[in-house]
Amino acid sequence: MTASAASPESCPVGPHRPFSSVLVANRGEIAVRVLRAAREAGLRSIAVASEPDRLALHSLTADMCAVIGDGPAAESYLDMDRVLAAARDAGAEAIHPGYGFLAESAAFARRVQEQGLVWIGPSPEVIEALGDKVRAKALARAAGVPVCPGYEGDVSDAAAVLAAATQIGFPLLVKAAAGGGGRGMRIVTAPGELAAALDSAAREAQGAFGSGRVFLEKYVEPARHVEIQIVGDAHGNVLHLGERECSIQRRYQKIIEESPSPVVDPELRARMGEAAVALAKEAGYVGAGTVEFLLGPGGDFYFLEVNTRLQVEHPVTEMVSGVDLVRLQFAVAAGEVLPRTTAPEPRGHAIELRVCAEDPAFQFAPQSGRIVYLRLPTRPGVRIDAGIRTGYEIPTHYDSLLLKLIAHGSTREQARTRALRGLADLLILGPQTNVAYLRAILEHDAFVAGDLSTSFIAEHMAGWAPDTRVPPEVLMAAAAGEFLGPRAAADVPEGDGAAPVPTAWYGLGSWRVVDPDDGPQKGSVS
Repeated sequence: MTASAASPESCPVGPHRPFSSVLVANRGEIAVRVLRAAREAGLRSIAVASEPDRLALHSLTADMCAVIGDGPAAESYLDMDRVLAAARDAGAEAIHPGYGFLAESAAFARRVQEQGLVWIGPSPEVIEALGDKVRAKALARAAGVPVCPGYEGDVSDAAAVLAAATQIGFPLLVKAAAGGGGRGMRIVTAPGELAAALDSAAREAQGAFGSGRVFLEKYVEPARHVEIQIVGDAHGNVLHLGERECSIQRRYQKIIEESPSPVVDPELRARMGEAAVALAKEAGYVGAGTVEFLLGPGGDFYFLEVNTRLQVEHPVTEMVSGVDLVRLQFAVAAGEVLPRTTAPEPRGHAIELRVCAEDPAFQFAPQSGRIVYLRLPTRPGVRIDAGIRTGYEIPTHYDSLLLKLIAHGSTREQARTRALRGLADLLILGPQTNVAYLRAILEHDAFVAGDLSTSFIAEHMAGWAPDTRVPPEVLMAAAAGEFLGPRAAADVPEGDGAAPVPTAWYGLGSWRVVDPDDGPQKGSVS
């Protein structure tokens, strides 16, 4: 499943053809993940970086790296002209967008193809069709996929909207037709709230996505967020690789994901997989993507949306399916036929934790600053996808995700235990992180029982607060860092003009050294 190393001159004309080099138009842990897969596939790997990321891990992982602009994403990773110029100058034959930034930009995908490069993703037309939730729901209906009851008509007609809302029933959701991540979304519990919700959701959607179009949808509660991984090739084949449970969310952002879902049995998995495949075929989908569903308490499921890219949580699918999704993306983009069309049986269980630079004690405010010391777990069954290293300065311009800890076991409980032990081994001295919060979720009785819903955080974690005690082993680690000198731990030397490096004592704020058998998770130092 590797992309052919044929020269550009010998490649057939078309969007799917062999290539020998790939530029990754992203940063952080996903860029590292894709770049390493490229090198394993025998492809020349090219990174792009902003000035603050010049010495980031992804910049050092690639065969070559092009610095494309200043820190703000609009001046670097979101600048199509600069990314394409870097690809041209480096002689790249393909572009992998990762996720975020330009990954779901139909305009960027179109420009990539117009410049004769291979776009590792679905076509611009498919991105446009599925990126609009109203159009995506129409495609789902055409494919016979269950769709949540709603209203997608003219919301400026107050009488029609109220009549539709009454028929749908309260509570309901006002949702943005474009974008996601909870922006442009409002819960409406009574008719009197509807007009204000429509107005505020439209304004937020316009500012976030450039489109103020909104629609109504039934609010399913309690509900689970369950998604199906799909991959389609250019020969009309579509494969699904089972489901992921993504119900643990804070402010509509996923925190912990797992595969398989604790409540999805083989019969339901087959039905949801068939629905996802039918929608992908209806849309003419080529590449990796995710079809997202709401799963109700009675086993009914409803289509939510399609993410036309690789997901942050793709490693749990890889762990239970044995399929390298990035390598499969390369193969499909190179025009190869899928190696199989039937879903493999899940092998064990996998849980992913998103470790972020944020302070749970202060409303999860994003953090920045130097990683004074980093120790990653090396236990069996624990995988780390990281975008950081010791000595790296976390910029203020980007997403707060630092790394993902993925634990695999023969059972869900073994995976959960391994995840806890992986967190115990993980040590980051520097900015605050959410590690204590993740541990608290994993140890909660409802999580242990698999009793999950999209309301989990609101119901079970609202009163959580970190412990502020400093364990002695952290003091020892900080003392060791002070004795050795902070520069001794850095991977990359700095120039004479570099700013002073904070001492290890300065970085005590994000300690995380814990024993899984030592009672409640210790928290962070303020």
